[in-house]
Order: sequence, then C-alpha cells, then structure tokens
Amino acid sequence: MTTLIATALPVSSTLSNYSALPMAADLPDGVDLSAVIADVSHDGVSAPPDEVADLTAVVDRAAEHGMKLSIVVVDRDPILDSQLRDLATEVGEVEGGTVLVLSPHRVGTYSDSISRVLLESGQDYTYTGNPVVAANNFVDEVVEPSLPWALFTVILIAVVLIASAATVTAKLRRVAKNRGATSHEGSGAADAPAPPEQRNP
Repeated sequence: MTTLIATALPVSSTLSNYSALPMAADLPDGVDLSAVIADVSHDGVSAPPDEVADLTAVVDRAAEHGMKLSIVVVDRDPILDSQLRDLATEVGEVEGGTVLVLSPHRVGTYSDSISRVLLESGQDYTYTGNPVVAANNFVDEVVEPSLPWALFTVILIAVVLIASAATVTAKLRRVAKNRGATSHEGSGAADAPAPPEQRNP
C-alpha cells in the first residue's frame, strides 16, 4: 500500500513565488492596445478622428519645449483611475517619452523623464471634459510649472518671523542701553564732590 506524504511549505515561500510573477496590466474595457500603439507611433495621438488634428498640434507644441508627448483619448471612463495609468505605462514602455491618457472625467500618465510629482501636478489641470483643453493645460503646467504656493507661504512666514525677531532684539538692546545711560548719569551725580562752602566776608 502506497503511503501519501504531504509536505507543508511555509507561507512566505508560497507568497514569494507568486510575487515573482509579473503583474498583468489592467487596461480599460474595449481598448485595443496594439491599435493604440500603432496610432501613437504614427503621429503621437490615438483619439477620435475629429480631435486628432488639434491634439497633434499639442504634441508638436510639447516637442518645441523638448518634451516627447503621446496623447491617448478613450471614449468612456474606466472603472478605476489606475487603468488609465496602466494604459499610459504600456504605451510609454513601447514609445518612450511622456504619455497622457484622457477619458471624459479621469486621467492617467506615464513618463520616463518627468517626476511623478510634476506629472500629477499637470494632471490637476486636465479635468476639463475637453481633451484638447486638458492636453494644453497639461503641457503648460509640465513645461512651465506654476509657483509652489505652499513653499512660498513657508518662506514668507519664515521671513516675517525673522524680521519680528530682529525688531524685538533691537528694541531690547535700545532699552538696555537707555537703562545703562540713566544708571551712569545717576551714579556720576552722587559721586561728584560737593562745592566748597562760601565764606561770608
């Protein structure tokens, strides 16, 4: 009679085998990745025909500022925002540069040269409902980022505090100096010799 021997593997070793597997991209429903990449390879844009010309102009404007930009427009919002980011990543890994993916109310980006912080700052200006306006806003923000107001506010507060501290220090020194002068005058009057007594003739 054959005896079956069960071997129990540690949970960590089982998880590590799964974690070593590449994660499949989660793309929006109905998106043909091959067709999108083919469109982007042609003119930098994958979008409805009536928007291609205007979006191509945005791609050209980005190129004038040294940014290789690809724009993908999908006709409906995905279930998750991350699906647009996955699509942007898939296109970017083939085409390189920066990829902006727009749906009616969501956005995803990828770049091999621009920081995630700056990309997300650009994304903040893309929720317009108009792909051409959104793409132009994105390029404007990424090419010429606006003043970081939070940092500006911190610097302004620091300057005000330093100025206030300097003013208080100056006042304290003035008060101390005045007290020293008054004390010196008082002690001088006390130590002065008394005038000689005048004798009556």
